[in-house]
Amino acid sequence: MHFDDTLETVLAADLSGEGARASVWRQLVDLIGRGRVSADPRAIALLHDLRDHVPRTVRVASARDLEYARPPVELVGLLATDVIEAALPVLRGATLSVDQWQALLPRLSPPARGVVRNRRDIDPAVHRALDSFGSVDLVLSDERPVEPIAPQPVAAPVLAVVPPLAAVPVTAPAIDPEPLFLDPATEPDPAGPFRIADVMARIEAFERIHDGAPPPPPQIAPQDSFRFEADAAGQIRWVDGVSRAPLIGMSLDFCATPGHARFDAIAAGALRKRAPFRDARLTIGGDSDATGEWFVSGVPAFDHATGRFIGYRGTARRPYHGERAEPYLNRDAGIAQLRQLVHELRTPAGAIAGFAEMIQQELLGPVLPVYRDRAGAILNHSRDLVAVIDDLDLAARIDGDALDLRDDRVALGPLFDVIAADLVSLCELRGTLLEVDPTDIAVAGDRRAVERLLARLLATLVSAGGRDESIHVRVGLEGDGYVSIVLDRPQALDAWPGNSVFDVDDGEEDMSLLGTGFALRLARNLARELDGTLAFGSATLTLRLPAAHAVEIERAQRR
Repeated sequence: MHFDDTLETVLAADLSGEGARASVWRQLVDLIGRGRVSADPRAIALLHDLRDHVPRTVRVASARDLEYARPPVELVGLLATDVIEAALPVLRGATLSVDQWQALLPRLSPPARGVVRNRRDIDPAVHRALDSFGSVDLVLSDERPVEPIAPQPVAAPVLAVVPPLAAVPVTAPAIDPEPLFLDPATEPDPAGPFRIADVMARIEAFERIHDGAPPPPPQIAPQDSFRFEADAAGQIRWVDGVSRAPLIGMSLDFCATPGHARFDAIAAGALRKRAPFRDARLTIGGDSDATGEWFVSGVPAFDHATGRFIGYRGTARRPYHGERAEPYLNRDAGIAQLRQLVHELRTPAGAIAGFAEMIQQELLGPVLPVYRDRAGAILNHSRDLVAVIDDLDLAARIDGDALDLRDDRVALGPLFDVIAADLVSLCELRGTLLEVDPTDIAVAGDRRAVERLLARLLATLVSAGGRDESIHVRVGLEGDGYVSIVLDRPQALDAWPGNSVFDVDDGEEDMSLLGTGFALRLARNLARELDGTLAFGSATLTLRLPAAHAVEIERAQRR
């Protein structure tokens, strides 16, 4: 059996100094208000005795710490009868029964009862009890100390000392000199008592003058990116680029942030492993400039002196065209249906291409030249259709995390020679020159995926190229273990600066069936699957892939 003597320890504390009394006050209010100890009558009596000997700021701070903590009725009665700054946070969240409210209301000051009057979550019987206090609760009062009135030469009975109307803290926009009273003759004497009817007359006159519809709220322009920093617990502490209110305090762990703004499991998994993450999905509700969907990326930060993990630094961006940042509903089922459709289309397309090739090659017997030409056209169109189907299947496998990649060493020189030979007819059709510098550099990755990536990317750039335009390809080895492949950017894509080229709207002159935008997004996603990146600059685009020798060195170090 364990005996908790916390309350006895606090009650036995020395109360001789002002600091000691303030400390005991804070401890008792926190212990009782948060339910750690019961509302012992000795503790409540001690708080009553200490209230006049504890600074006002300490009492107000202790009450604010209990906002929405649901303290017991004994402590509510103590704090609610204190100054209004201490009563306000307690009365806004207090949960009492009807009988407890009715017993407490007569002890409250008019401003404190006004706080309860504005609550909409309490029993109607409590509101009826508040109405029984009459109009005395509706008089606007001033809690400033009243200066004593100097004796006047002529004695006159003084009925009440109330601040003049100008001292009432009521503000309104500046309007024309027309008086706000219904009748100027009814304006009260500044030295006389202040009546609620006078305020009502002002309100009615103000509404009559400003009877027009209120202006619409200003439109909030959404932002495209922001930066953030999070602490070691994953909570965001600094934001730049958007409004801070929807983001400050939320956690990268989706389980720890209830509400309208949440990350998905990508950020939470990276937080547990202290690992970098990329394109975690974030959805923010509300009406701020941060509302909507985001892709968030972050890297862990460590203290240089101790190596201790201190949090994350990262960026967020809006989804590009064709991307979605909100969670997919029944995503796996949709991907499976797409792959099934692709499989069903590939079979007849392959059969058509096979029969067309048999006719063109006269494998079944002699064929007239006109039919051979038609068979050749059918074969070309069928091959284009099969390529489109393969692209759809590749996109579905990437989206469904079903891409089977194998580690391999891929020499770029021979691969570029094969791709350039396949693009000769397309270059002649577009009048575009493709120049590839010789190289003996190799990259690490799946051979078929690297070949598909480079072939698809070069074919898309040549298709966007113009007559007498040159697309130059350079390959270099970077110091961080990556190979950079720099390609010239066709002038037709200048209308979409930077990475906005991924949002290109495909026009009538687009040579690919699925469009330039789809092809570029597919190349970017495939580069990511190969642990690389694809980024567009003002005049070039850069594809970065892991260097083969760097991967081999890393494997040797692991052994």
